Amino acid sequence: MTTLKVEIVTPEAPLWVGEAAALIARSTEGWFTVLPGHMDMVGDVVPSVVRVATTDGEISIAVHGGFFQVAPGEEEGETLATVLAGIAEKVSEIDVARAHAAKEAAEAEIAADSRNEQETAASVMAKAALERAELRLSAAKS
Repeated sequence: MTTLKVEIVTPEAPLWVGEAAALIARSTEGWFTVLPGHMDMVGDVVPSVVRVATTDGEISIAVHGGFFQVAPGEEEGETLATVLAGIAEKVSEIDVARAHAAKEAAEAEIAADSRNEQETAASVMAKAALERAELRLSAAKS
């Protein structure tokens, strides 16, 4: 019998590890689904909500970019799907008020920096913060 083990990992710690029926994520090539017995592959994950279908329901994780790998697992017939994300959080744990505050702060920083002819490091960081806040808010609504 083939099984699927999924790992969602950040540099700090594993965010979720367990057996799953499917992993659904998005890369620059589009949405993809990993099932037990999937062929080996490696690719990128763009900022999106990664979904893990388990026997207990679906787990949704906001991933702010990263990489994935599908390879044989340690057990016979096991497929291992690993998502390595620099920043990721369970959708159920998103602090919506904090995300709204971060969005407003980023928008204010971008507006203040818009008078400069050249993009500054602060502006680049503010745009990245805005994208993270918007993904958090979008994920929390779904």
